[in-house]
Amino acid sequence: MAASTAGPTTADRVRDAALALFAERGYHGTGIRQLADAAGLSSASLYHYMGTKEELLVAIMRESLSGLVEAGERAADEHPDPRARLVALVGLHVRAHAEGPAQTRVVDDEVRALSPGARAEVVALRDRYEDLWQRTLEAGVADGSFRLGSVPVGRRALLEMCTGVARWWTPSGPLDTDALAAEYAGLALRLVGAADPDAL
Repeated sequence: MAASTAGPTTADRVRDAALALFAERGYHGTGIRQLADAAGLSSASLYHYMGTKEELLVAIMRESLSGLVEAGERAADEHPDPRARLVALVGLHVRAHAEGPAQTRVVDDEVRALSPGARAEVVALRDRYEDLWQRTLEAGVADGSFRLGSVPVGRRALLEMCTGVARWWTPSGPLDTDALAAEYAGLALRLVGAADPDAL
C-alpha cells in the first residue's frame, strides 16, 4: 500500500498562518481578513476552522506550553540527579526555542492580549513548566550540587538565557541544535555554581 502523501489539513494551514502572522504583527495587529488570505480561505469559512481569534491564539500557546511541560516532566522522571536533570531541561528548552522562534515570540509576547480566563489557563501551564526548573534547582542546592544565593533569581536567569536562542540562532550558523544545547548546558552549570561544569 502506498504511503500517504496528504499535505497539511485546512486546520493546520489556519494554525500555521496564525502563528506566522501573530509572530510578525502581533495578535492585535492581525486581522481576520489577513488570516483568511494567508490560509487560502474566505473570511466566512475561516471561523469553521478556528472558532474565535482568541481561541486560535490560546490553542497555539497551549500546544507549545503543553509540549514543554510533558517533555520536562519526562526529563525529571528520567534524571533524578539534579545536575543531569538541569542539563536535560536546558537541552529541551534550547532546542525547542531555537527550532520554534515564532512560537517563542507568540507565547512570550501575546499573553497580555488574552482575556482573564484564557490568560489564567496559559499562565498555569507556564508556571507548571517553570516549577520543574525551580524544583530542580532546589534539589541541587539541597544536596550541594548547586550554589545559588536565590533559587528564583537563578531560575529566571536560566530561562531568559536559554529562551534567547530564539532571537539569534539560525540553522545556517556554525552550531547545530545539539552543539548549541551542549554549550548552554555548560553555561547553565557554571551559572548555578556546579562543580566540574565541563564534565557533561
